[in-house]
Amino acid sequence: MLERRAALGARIRAFFSARGVLEVDTPFLVNHPVTDVHIHSARVEFPGAPVHFLHTSPEYAMKRLLACGSGDIFQICHVVRALERSPLHNAEFTLLEWYRIGFSLGDLMAEVEALVRAVAARLAAGVTERVTYREAFRRALALDPFAASDAELARAAESLGLAHGGGAADNRDDLLDFLMAAHVGPGLGREGLTFVHGYPASQAALARRDPDDARAAERFELYRDGVELANGYHELASSSEQRERFEADIQERQRRGLPTFPIDEYLLAALAQGLPDCAGVALGIDRLLMLAAGAAHIDEVMAFPTERA
Repeated sequence: MLERRAALGARIRAFFSARGVLEVDTPFLVNHPVTDVHIHSARVEFPGAPVHFLHTSPEYAMKRLLACGSGDIFQICHVVRALERSPLHNAEFTLLEWYRIGFSLGDLMAEVEALVRAVAARLAAGVTERVTYREAFRRALALDPFAASDAELARAAESLGLAHGGGAADNRDDLLDFLMAAHVGPGLGREGLTFVHGYPASQAALARRDPDDARAAERFELYRDGVELANGYHELASSSEQRERFEADIQERQRRGLPTFPIDEYLLAALAQGLPDCAGVALGIDRLLMLAAGAAHIDEVMAFPTERA
């Protein structure tokens, strides 16, 4: 498995070298955690020093490089997301992230497919499809996620095992996330690669809203054999809009009793300076290796899962 991992890394670097994409290295230890309600940052404390955090993604730092004129960039790095453990999750994992200037969301999906074909050809066998988030829900649940009422979504979630009133889903996006994780996602990518795009605008995160449909965001996820492999955005370049989203995240974290921290002003300053029109994506290396090797558990492709680290 060590040899498989090393070979995969070499093929990824060759792919980007051939396309003129620069490999970069950004800090693992950062001053500001993400505000996302569903991502939990690990704290690092040094005696007599401010609290720091282990990054959950190199996104913020890479966008600062883009704003400074780096051009197209990629990075392979370890990230840490606390409280995540399952057959598909280890708290520390390896992420491939890259950004392409002037790419549309469609352009980036095509490049993600090309990458998978180049580095893990078996996974790209079959028919590649692009399906909207709405169509994925309609096919799997006969529900329109944009038009269905909260009560309809709750009933569907309860039918799939979500305990009523258990706190696991207490708003619309929580219900949609549960339905995607429990039923819609596991059915995707069974005949080849499946790109799901047009996520709800409320789940845009750092992506632009769709100019043709205010209910949707220019965001996609890639699935293969029911496993989410990648998450891509047409990147939001507005500092003011991104600040509003961060502030809304903080309010939601407060409502849920989660820790809150100051917004990353370095990122917002970079956006204000000028982020080039670009699209970016993060792809899980360990999951890619799992599927390529036919492994059933992420521990099978890692030399040191957290419990043995």
